[in-house]
Amino acid sequence: MSGNQGRSGAMVSTGNPLAAQAAREILEAGGSAVDAAIAADAVMGVVEPMATSIGGDLLAMIHQAGQPVLSYNGTGRAPLALDAAMVQALPGARIPERHPLSVTTPGAVMGWWDLHQRFGRLEWRRLFDTAIHHARAGFSVASVAAHEWAIFDFVLHQDPVCARLFRAGRPPASGEQFQNPELADALACIAVDGPDYFYQGPLAQAAALSVQRMGGVLAPEDFRRHTGDFVTPLSLDFYGARIHECLPNTHGIAILDALAAIQNRGGAPDDPDTWVQMVRATAAAMDKAKRTVADPAGNTVCTVVVDAAGLAITLMSSVFKRFGSGIAVADGGFCMQNRGFGFSEPGHINGPGPGKRPYHTVVPGLTTRDGEFLLGMGVVGGLMQPQGQIQILTRVLAWGWDIQKALDAPRWRLEAGDTLAIEKGFPDSIAQVLRASGYEEPHAAAGELAGRSDFGGAHAIFRSQTGELQGAADPRKDGQWLEAFKLQ
Repeated sequence: MSGNQGRSGAMVSTGNPLAAQAAREILEAGGSAVDAAIAADAVMGVVEPMATSIGGDLLAMIHQAGQPVLSYNGTGRAPLALDAAMVQALPGARIPERHPLSVTTPGAVMGWWDLHQRFGRLEWRRLFDTAIHHARAGFSVASVAAHEWAIFDFVLHQDPVCARLFRAGRPPASGEQFQNPELADALACIAVDGPDYFYQGPLAQAAALSVQRMGGVLAPEDFRRHTGDFVTPLSLDFYGARIHECLPNTHGIAILDALAAIQNRGGAPDDPDTWVQMVRATAAAMDKAKRTVADPAGNTVCTVVVDAAGLAITLMSSVFKRFGSGIAVADGGFCMQNRGFGFSEPGHINGPGPGKRPYHTVVPGLTTRDGEFLLGMGVVGGLMQPQGQIQILTRVLAWGWDIQKALDAPRWRLEAGDTLAIEKGFPDSIAQVLRASGYEEPHAAAGELAGRSDFGGAHAIFRSQTGELQGAADPRKDGQWLEAFKLQ
């Protein structure tokens, strides 16, 4: 659904129509924006298992009318049994991409609970009805999800449980029905017993055993010790608005550093030098984050919801790389994340350690103007998350673009070294100047890892000067925005 103005004062934008519909139903039943975001996120874990699940992490930005913006960090920590010596013994003294030691404690379920306890209105168990239904009865696999499922089928073959659950060697085609009754059972138990079932009970035992069976060290005690945090976010004034981003262990600071440099230089969108300076500002900010926060890349989902009471949330969850670690939980129906790949080598500020949070790519964003909600947005796609936010925020706030136009527009993506992937549709005059400035074209596969989605997938809600909501969903993903009516 393309960008448009909402009349209801309540809206959702998320990565799949089934998730958008679930969120709208919650809003129309009297639920809060947070209730709706949780319902949508639970559905996303069913319909996009390569991107998110209860085996992943969650971060959120929340704004309540008249209150300061809050950030929630639900990222999990490394196992207590992980020590630097284990990593030092690995090739390159780094945890490989999908190594069993890359598994960290999932934070999504506790994140749902913490957010609901503070901002929820509907009964907890009501939030999971739709996700449980789609997991048990089956759903039609969306086109971009099917495309990515096929590309990353190779991840599914290492673990027999993962291979069985997610059909290794025969990924579902677009429009094909897929069922996950084991995940339905797990969600049903979480709906009844809350996070205790996941962190204190049988699912924690099953998840730890699944990881240990593959050579990892995650233990039930790591689940029992998990906590999330509500914190005050970092912020920056930018062209009359205030940008709010998550603190480290994310790279939200890189977004603010880049935007500060862009604002100082100014520039018009049709001036090629404006784009050169934007790329350079982004490169410098991300390099600083790499040195002071850590190293990156991944896959995520984003949900933005605003309700009629003015509560707004940008919620993002992720298993990091597609299908995470490739280690699935028997009788759980989900993959465990591989956030430990975000650790640097031992001795680095982001080096591995027991109970330590690794560098995290997920950065939900929220923007206010004069203390009121203006824009909720997230860009999924690893290193594209800060780069996408920088480009979209500049287009909307500095240049006055319509939010859907800003999401539709072609993007660039900094790759390794001084290479820059430029999405099809970028004006040749600008692309030529970028190349002449020293940014070479990457290898053919870079920037097109999973088709268009490698330039990120954004979802957003913007409040216009007249107070109406404008929803936007990225055509690079399967997403949709919907208004909510019949509010109670």
